[in-house]
Amino acid sequence: MADFFIRRPIVAIVIAILTVLLGTYSLLKLSFEQYPFLAPPTIRVTATYPGASAVAVEQSVATPVEQEVNGVDRMIYMKSSNTSDGRMLLDVNFEVGVDQDTANVLTQNRV
Repeated sequence: MADFFIRRPIVAIVIAILTVLLGTYSLLKLSFEQYPFLAPPTIRVTATYPGASAVAVEQSVATPVEQEVNGVDRMIYMKSSNTSDGRMLLDVNFEVGVDQDTANVLTQNRV
């Protein structure tokens, strides 16, 4: 078979070009789904300190809670915000694949 293509290089080139063209056509016609949405599990910790300013909430509530939650197993990062009406919101994000209930228990054990 190799002898056939050695003696007739034009046939080999035509077959190679047809293979590339058909492959390109098939690739363009393939339907594909977008990448799946893989949001990391997030746990929200909330606390209220009625009548306190955002600075007071940060100093007396947010900082101690952040220090306790910091270092939870399989945590990626956390983000905290304090409002002027005495509310603290702490979002703790975990690695993709961590069960939401497990993340909740891990966070509750630290708070």
